[in-house]
Amino acid sequence: MRWMGWSLLLLLVSSEALAQACLVHSQGERLDVKVCQQNRSIPKKLFSGGFCQPTLAGQKVEVQYLDQCPSGAFGVCSNAQVANMPYRQDIHYYGVATDAAYLKPYCEAQSRGSWRKP
Repeated sequence: MRWMGWSLLLLLVSSEALAQACLVHSQGERLDVKVCQQNRSIPKKLFSGGFCQPTLAGQKVEVQYLDQCPSGAFGVCSNAQVANMPYRQDIHYYGVATDAAYLKPYCEAQSRGSWRKP
């Protein structure tokens, strides 16, 4: 019995360590946003503990850890720099494609990333 408990614990820890992306879905009044953050250089514990755990007042937030971001994004900010930090990530945007009008300039100017359509 003890062996099974350790095996299960190791499986849970290793599956979380393998997660390199997180899909964040937030919903609020007249708001439904889905983004996926693909880790490039953020330390794994910091990525899963801070970057993938947003606190958004008045919104329901669901986070799903994945090996990589799913297809279906209307745009990706590749190699985006995290504000005031040396870390990089790819941010995949899902939902309303017209949002690219303000996400693309933000990606290129603020995040110093490159915008692409998948």
